[in-house]
Amino acid sequence: MAFISTNNIKGDLFGGITAGIVALPLALAFGIQAFGGINDPSASSVGALAGLVGATLLGCFASIFGGTHSQISGPTGPMTVITAALVSGAWASSGGNMSEVLLTMSMAGLFCGLFQILFGIMKIGKYVRYIPYPVLSGFMSGIGVIIILQQIYPLLGLKSPVLVVDMITKFPEFVSNGVETTALLLGLGTILIICTFPYITKKIPATLVALIIITIVSLFCELNDSLKIGEIPSGIPMPFFAKEGVDLSGLNWLQMIQQAIIPGLTLAGLGSIDTLLTSVVADNITKTKHNSNRELIGQGIGNAIAGLFCGVSGAGATMRTVVNVKSGGRTQLSGVFHSLLLLAILLGLGFLVKHVPLAVLAGILITVGWGIIDFQGFRDLLKIPRADAFVLIVVFFTTVFVDLLTAVGLGMVIACVLFMKRASDLVEGSYSSQEMKNFDKESPWNDENDMPDAAKHKIYIQRLNGPIFFGSITRFQEVMNDVPADAKIVIIRMRLVSFMDQSGLYAMETAIKELKNRGVMVLMTIIQPQPMYMLTSMGCIPELIPEDHTFKTFEECTAFLKKTVQ
Repeated sequence: MAFISTNNIKGDLFGGITAGIVALPLALAFGIQAFGGINDPSASSVGALAGLVGATLLGCFASIFGGTHSQISGPTGPMTVITAALVSGAWASSGGNMSEVLLTMSMAGLFCGLFQILFGIMKIGKYVRYIPYPVLSGFMSGIGVIIILQQIYPLLGLKSPVLVVDMITKFPEFVSNGVETTALLLGLGTILIICTFPYITKKIPATLVALIIITIVSLFCELNDSLKIGEIPSGIPMPFFAKEGVDLSGLNWLQMIQQAIIPGLTLAGLGSIDTLLTSVVADNITKTKHNSNRELIGQGIGNAIAGLFCGVSGAGATMRTVVNVKSGGRTQLSGVFHSLLLLAILLGLGFLVKHVPLAVLAGILITVGWGIIDFQGFRDLLKIPRADAFVLIVVFFTTVFVDLLTAVGLGMVIACVLFMKRASDLVEGSYSSQEMKNFDKESPWNDENDMPDAAKHKIYIQRLNGPIFFGSITRFQEVMNDVPADAKIVIIRMRLVSFMDQSGLYAMETAIKELKNRGVMVLMTIIQPQPMYMLTSMGCIPELIPEDHTFKTFEECTAFLKKTVQ
């Protein structure tokens, strides 16, 4: 840990503790969700322990060895959905042998970590940026729907089926057998507090407030013990093979390896995507730049160690990372402090959570699932290019009703084919032999010579060449981040931008919002019809840029500046 800076120890301490408080209910909830498909009285307590162990170990080691200094890692919704399918499958194939279930999950975690380390060594982190927005949107929305469907059952005091199709088709049958009204009221109370408490204050995590208040209320209700988490074993976590009472004899090791390796690869791929997206969020807030390949290695080490100790696999968690940064966390120490808080709970404070109702955790997860769904993407379906809309819908339904790995693979294939068609159409329409580098801001264009002298020191011109799409938005973001702090006016020249997809549109929208928040006047020159249609149909024009700040030619823009800038 010699390479970890201690210059911000006060901020890291406060940020880490705050992130740990937020992580506690989520770690419990995701752990129980992972074991939700097991029909065993001990499943809830085993799952809660696995969630805490995963959050503690992954959070610590990913912070120390990772490449995003302020990132907080732990179990996440997408990773838990895969783990839940793995656990329920292992439970069925082993005939209800909990030792075999835990070993299978442990091995999947180890494979996940090893694959992520391999990804980092092979330096494939940079390729995550080529995943189009519609693929991510459909994928994350599908995961959000799965989480909500799974948690409706414990919200009603029922055991959830394993398959999504069964969750939908068998719902009337399950409900007809009766629901626990008390559990339902507790769960709805949890959701109500989480949704309304931020209007009172955002300094205290709403999930923690809901967890504490509703758990205290439940103590005065006659709630069956089977509807609570139950006793969580305390003490220092031990590796699976060293756990007391675990019998490894007679286990079919080859079958378990075969059963764990594909989920391990799926966890590694999904965890890498989830983590690096969170790293980008952290970069945008802290104005830093993460090391994507080092981050994958750090995540791999953390997941491998968490898997060894039977913890639920995880990834960089966006909400916990944002809470950490907003609370002052800036270095790896914040992640370590976050893990130390969770470790304290494992070492003896676990008895405090044994009375937490499962319906409370279901309510927390329903709000998490709701937050994962990309409602903006669905609202814009009729406005974005039909190809993007088609990819989003296909990936969404494949995620919900087939599986996550197939969804991402299928979405990428469709997106690549459609982009090749777009690129071919653009090339055939231009036949230009001149090679132009995207987003070249070094060479002035001829029509810029008539710029008023009084305005030159205030103006920064961004010249964009070529399509703005999912494969080029990283460079676009870098260029927009280069705008000097003293710039008063930014002119975005889009004369040669012939196409803009959904990813490019949202990147443009974010860049404009950041400039306007700095008090910068944004002007835009547009000729090409497709980008103009995208910007107007989505409201960037006139909501972010007034119509009188957009120009068909640069000469019109220059005339405007001569009248405006003194």
